[in-house]
Amino acid sequence: MSQLPQPRRGSSISVLIADADRMSAHLIADGLTRSRHDISVVGVSNSSDETIRELERIRPDVALINAHLEDGQLKGYHVLQYLQLLPRKTVAVMLIPISERELVVDAFRGGARGVFCRLQSIKLLPKCIRTVHEGQIWADARNLAFILDFITTLKPLRLIKSGGGMARLTPREVEVVHLLAEGLSTREISQKLAVTAHTIRNYLSAIYEKLGVSSRVELVLYAVARENLDSPLAD
Repeated sequence: MSQLPQPRRGSSISVLIADADRMSAHLIADGLTRSRHDISVVGVSNSSDETIRELERIRPDVALINAHLEDGQLKGYHVLQYLQLLPRKTVAVMLIPISERELVVDAFRGGARGVFCRLQSIKLLPKCIRTVHEGQIWADARNLAFILDFITTLKPLRLIKSGGGMARLTPREVEVVHLLAEGLSTREISQKLAVTAHTIRNYLSAIYEKLGVSSRVELVLYAVARENLDSPLAD
């Protein structure tokens, strides 16, 4: 197993990196530690449970949390919500694969202070870390537009506990939920089910209404909670 670069003496910003891809996480850690004297990577994790344990143990200044972790799509949002419960507030930056409205908006609703798209130049990441550590928001022009568009209806992201809501869905709506939880986009779901993207959006609107959720991330969290509840290992 590769080792983390040794923290620099006197580092002012401690950083934890959570990423499903272990190699990617260590490459980011290596780049940050070697290029910046004021940033120290103090931990790397890959699953949501491991990340939560490390956050409690290390209590870093900044946490870089990938939306997708080793144990599931969008599990980074679960970590983000848990982070808000810790007594010492670690500032979070959500790492997202693409600049998509729901991913961006739900990151800020969940408590992130910045959103960094994986398509952006990695050279900007130290500046992002320093910016959020100083109490400012990090978002590029496109992501900022998403936030401003949503700001009039801003509300906290809910971690919904599963109940009997899934029973209200039709078999096709349940299929859409499962595909969404697997990480498929609206376009990919439409192709898999051989229907138009507009039809999938109609399905999602109906599902949101029936389950009382308002975004894709909330829906995925709901589906994951239901899956855990139905597991034979669950209490």
